Amino acid sequence: MRVLVGGGAGYIGSTVIGELLAAGHSVIAFDNLSNGHREAVPAGVPLVVGDISNVRDLDSLFQAHPVDAVMHFAALIEAGESMKAPERFFRHNTAYTLTLLEAMLRHGVTRMVFSSTAALFGNPDSTPIAEDAPLRPTNAYGESKLLVERMLDWMNRIHGLRFACLRYFNAAGAASADQGEDHRPESHLIPLVLKVALGQRESISIFGTDYPTPDGTCVRDYVHVTDLARAHLLALDALSRRQTLYANLGNGTGFSVRQVIDAARRVTGHPIPCLERPRRPGDPAVLVAASDRMRNELGWSPRFTSLEEVIGSAWAWHRRHPSGYAGER
Repeated sequence: MRVLVGGGAGYIGSTVIGELLAAGHSVIAFDNLSNGHREAVPAGVPLVVGDISNVRDLDSLFQAHPVDAVMHFAALIEAGESMKAPERFFRHNTAYTLTLLEAMLRHGVTRMVFSSTAALFGNPDSTPIAEDAPLRPTNAYGESKLLVERMLDWMNRIHGLRFACLRYFNAAGAASADQGEDHRPESHLIPLVLKVALGQRESISIFGTDYPTPDGTCVRDYVHVTDLARAHLLALDALSRRQTLYANLGNGTGFSVRQVIDAARRVTGHPIPCLERPRRPGDPAVLVAASDRMRNELGWSPRFTSLEEVIGSAWAWHRRHPSGYAGER
């Protein structure tokens, strides 16, 4: 299959490209490089530099590279920032995705695998969170993704567009010692903790210690990026047999911020000092996945199940690339 990967120079998109290639698919990467890195794109894969907000870029792309499906990862991802500037997230994540969908319709592309988020669930009634749990985001980032899911539903009803919405919990780890996580600025807990171990930060901040959790810190479900990538291929294949798919992607086990820091101390051998700070707006106390649909209907299960495995793979990449991809230029 010919697959366009939007955001293909990013952390998850580039990892998915590796899995697509291994499965024998033909791949085109599309990225504006505002947050992605040329060096992350696997060798031999064409990288088209452009923006999903630009109609001319998209039309030129689809004319030059006819594809059967789109995997869409291009988005702003900082939930905390979305509570300061929600307008940016509704424009970049929602409106620009509509521009992409319109281009797909013009060029007869009928399948999309969409990078959604567990932030759709907000503060859940119970955990682990099932796919049919109420959708009530507590931040603008989650709302911007929920609006895309609603658009996709209407595109399916009216235009027959097949889609899969994969609701990630916390992507983590590194696909290999050569391919890992490098956001600018970095906002994810595990790479920030590892920067302390590398001597690039003095400490790690814990935002909120009074949540209704065993140790008072937020609990999250960390799923290895390679496990996420494998799920995308299963979802893409499933769209040959079904019209739509909504699925959670997580390990099914929750770890608190303090547990992550303690595991990183064990993996790195570094003390990793902490600073306790106030809660951030929009942060739910607990987000843990029940990925029943992927497990029962598509046969997916995570291969990396321990926190030490996930952090250990990330640590191997960060030690080899202490300056991220910038160190390779």
